[in-house]
Amino acid sequence: MLDHDHLFKELLQTFFLEFIDLFFPNVGADLDRQSLTFLDKEIFTDVTEGQKHEVDLVARVRFRQQDSFFLIHVENQANSQSGFTKRMFRYFARLDELYNLPIYPIALFSFDEPPRQEPNSYRVEFSGFVVLNFHFQVIQLNRLNWRDFLKQHNPIASALMSKMKMAPRERPRVKLECLRLLASLRLDPARMQLISTFVDTYLRLNAQEQELFQEELATIRPAERERVVQIVTSWMEEGLQQGAKNEALTYTMRLLTHRLGLIPPQSQDQISQLTVSQLENLGVSVLDFRVPEDLTHWLDNLPSQ
Repeated sequence: MLDHDHLFKELLQTFFLEFIDLFFPNVGADLDRQSLTFLDKEIFTDVTEGQKHEVDLVARVRFRQQDSFFLIHVENQANSQSGFTKRMFRYFARLDELYNLPIYPIALFSFDEPPRQEPNSYRVEFSGFVVLNFHFQVIQLNRLNWRDFLKQHNPIASALMSKMKMAPRERPRVKLECLRLLASLRLDPARMQLISTFVDTYLRLNAQEQELFQEELATIRPAERERVVQIVTSWMEEGLQQGAKNEALTYTMRLLTHRLGLIPPQSQDQISQLTVSQLENLGVSVLDFRVPEDLTHWLDNLPSQ
């Protein structure tokens, strides 16, 4: 099952300053970019609901030419939920209590439906008396037009266009434009892989869409087309490698279960981390196993890669 929260958190933490530059340029212009640090995850219990909540991402950063720090709290919301505005206020109050620093709250709505505009405030009022009027910034991707970000030389734009408002027929074109922008950024391989994985996750094309993608790809300049093809090729190679590992893992686990019975969870975790070559070696060694301790011994004495 895809962990959407993890994917978004990794993207935002890797490109946090670029995220601020893209959506809040006035704030980005006043930051001491060398002072950025991320705070540990804060988990607290909602007493009224009996649930634990984890704050998504909190950055501590200094204003330029000032001694004071402030916090930027970004909360990704993958589903439209009632009570979210109240939860944003509770997060704000909790962070204020813990750190006693000014807080700039941001909600990033990444769901596809519904397209209605989400609220950006939480208000408490009695008989016309306003007790509380709490506001936060909102970025709602399904209300942003991907065309408005085509000229943004920003890695966050190349990733998040894949989640913006688009007609179904535009999906192949949007994917191509995401990759064209990504190719023009000339990022290091690790960061390029992160964005390309994000785009491919949220714009996974069917066979018909893939044909349209290839037709669109053929219309761009050869040098640009070559860079995009390199990104697509890396997906295919990664998919083949992952497919080979999944096949080897499934086969090996069947052999082990048939030979030894139920495999302990700890051993299952260790086995899932093995390479294809190691899984193949384990599949051969299974023939010599008699008791579960044989498997434990084999894993504990596995040579480091």
